[in-house]
Amino acid sequence: MSHGSAGGRVVSSPLIDRYTGVSININAVVVNSVNQAGSTDPTVDPLTRVLFGEDFDREHAPWRRLAAAAPFRRRPGASSGERLAMAYERLRTVNDTLDSPAELVADPRGLAALHEWLGPVDPAFTTVAGIHYNLFLGSLLDHAEGEKGVARGTARDAAGSADAADAAELADFFALRRVGTFLCTEVAHGNDAVAVETTAAYDRERDGFVLCTPHAGAQKFMPNTSPVGGPKSGVVAARLLVDGADQGVFLFLTPLTDAVGALPGVRVRRLPARLGSPVDHCLTSFDRVFVGRDALLGGAQGRIGEDGVFRSEQSNRRRRFLTSIGRVTAGKLSMSACAVGSARVTLALAVRYGGHRRISGSRGGERVPVFAHRSHHGPLVGALAMVFGMTLLHRTALDAWESRTEVGTAEAERLVAVAKGWISWRAREVIVESRERCGAQALLENNGMTELLAGIEGVITAEGDNVAIYAKAAAEMLFSAALAPGPGPGPEQGQGQGQGPGREPVAVSGPEPGDGSYGPSRRELTDPLFLDGLLVAVESVWLARARRRMSQVPHGDSLARWNAASGAALRAVEAYAYRRASEAYAVAVAGLAPGSSPSSPSSGSDTSTTSAHDLLRSLHRLFALQWIDRNSGDLLAGGRLAPRHLDELPEAVEQLISRLAGHAPALVESFALPEEMFADWPISGAGYVDAYDDAEGAWHAVLAVPVAPA
Repeated sequence: MSHGSAGGRVVSSPLIDRYTGVSININAVVVNSVNQAGSTDPTVDPLTRVLFGEDFDREHAPWRRLAAAAPFRRRPGASSGERLAMAYERLRTVNDTLDSPAELVADPRGLAALHEWLGPVDPAFTTVAGIHYNLFLGSLLDHAEGEKGVARGTARDAAGSADAADAAELADFFALRRVGTFLCTEVAHGNDAVAVETTAAYDRERDGFVLCTPHAGAQKFMPNTSPVGGPKSGVVAARLLVDGADQGVFLFLTPLTDAVGALPGVRVRRLPARLGSPVDHCLTSFDRVFVGRDALLGGAQGRIGEDGVFRSEQSNRRRRFLTSIGRVTAGKLSMSACAVGSARVTLALAVRYGGHRRISGSRGGERVPVFAHRSHHGPLVGALAMVFGMTLLHRTALDAWESRTEVGTAEAERLVAVAKGWISWRAREVIVESRERCGAQALLENNGMTELLAGIEGVITAEGDNVAIYAKAAAEMLFSAALAPGPGPGPEQGQGQGQGPGREPVAVSGPEPGDGSYGPSRRELTDPLFLDGLLVAVESVWLARARRRMSQVPHGDSLARWNAASGAALRAVEAYAYRRASEAYAVAVAGLAPGSSPSSPSSGSDTSTTSAHDLLRSLHRLFALQWIDRNSGDLLAGGRLAPRHLDELPEAVEQLISRLAGHAPALVESFALPEEMFADWPISGAGYVDAYDDAEGAWHAVLAVPVAPA
């Protein structure tokens, strides 16, 4: 198969029957090896376009090629220190391939693709790469643009805007003669980083700033500040003090180490080894470290004028801090990408191994793939539906962030944040399930899954803990009527007024009035508009429950009110994420329908597109029904489901799993993972037993069998 141009982007069109099932006769599950060269399955390329969009060659192909290249191959037996050094070697390999590091820094889609393809290969590498390109260089170039009106198009543009010293420093960072890192959180301040206690006091006589760490809790926690990888500088979040007045938290460019160790006044101590890939996480502190006035990364949030006076266009100190760390949003997109990439890899490994691993059948001497068992393939097929949904929500969040307007920035930022939390949590579930389906062999480091399982824990915490992200979104949804599902249409408006892409969500809590013509007892689980309404109803139920619980607590104790509402409010955010993922699915299904785009014929003659459309529609329906099934009690109690639906839901799920199981190899092949990557993990190949062969084993000996005399 070809993974070249990905064709046209899927487009929104009328969603006539996207949930209706297609009959695929599967009398037995036949599992073939996937991702083999020369695949002829006609569904693979259309599904790859669904997953990766219209510009595969530009956006994804370069990173896919790197994932398959020799520098990114596994090195068995490498120690923790060697693996850490390798992460920085790979950073330089990537940097050497770039036409302009500044262009990558300015491209959230490119940064996300880097994490999506290379994160599953080396989580340590993507950690240091994301910090260097996004958090460090991104902060520097955003500051340069804001302060000096510099376009972020090229390194030359950025360097040319600064004075000679700045230009030399930027050139060092672009060429990786110095590695950049990001020092924000502290031992005592993580999600409340706005309260960091490192100080940067303005020194009028020297026209610069003095950085100090006042106590143990203010040590910078977990930046990669050791000398490993070469000399380093960091952007340090510190509280700006001007004549003793606290102006809020800003970023300061600060040299940290040379080729040997920490610079004077900077203290760096390695933290204990963390779970997963080795990264040189450290405790970092400052003892009266002086930096010049240009070290302050100011802008609209504040600056020190030539007259030594502090001025800011933002009166709120929290807003100043959030403006300073604006690159965290692009980091969330990268974390989502890392999660979807890791989930796809582990799921592909599990499906491949399920086809290779044979066990005793029901008849004597019969051997069948373990994947043939419903107990084995059922969870993996469900995971396939989830991974497609995760990927599509990630693409939706990327599109929303890139196309945001000034008015819509807050909404886009919320979607990016919620997507990061939801995708990384779902990725952990997929990775755990995939690991378990592969048994003890998946616990071995050389088979790749344990590293990805540990890596996803880092993603869940990075760029804001998921619970904190959800809590912020939940509060916004609770207190903003615009974000709440609004009143839905009455029965007289007909069934066709349900939720769909591009429309505001409708409230569907409570039974429908009237004579029952449009009530749940007359609706079917194959009706896309009915399922749309159920997805919105779940969100509406939890929001209403949160508001009700909050209203029961007297005003005056905001913490008690939030505690009363938070459990239900967090569930509402989860339901919001499922709804948005389902909407992204719906757009993709509509885009694959025959005749929906210039690249798709108006007739049903294109069997590959038609078949891919049917598979994607079945995946979408499975995704929606599994979530509805989890919430069926609330939906029944609210009059949104009829009692018969509770029996029909598990049956519908089982039918979809049976329908999709035989297509699992093609579905994972659509992930476009290079075979060179799989070659590093023995469990992925049909000859996985060879990884355990023993050249001196008795089975290799040629035994001389004596021949009895005649």
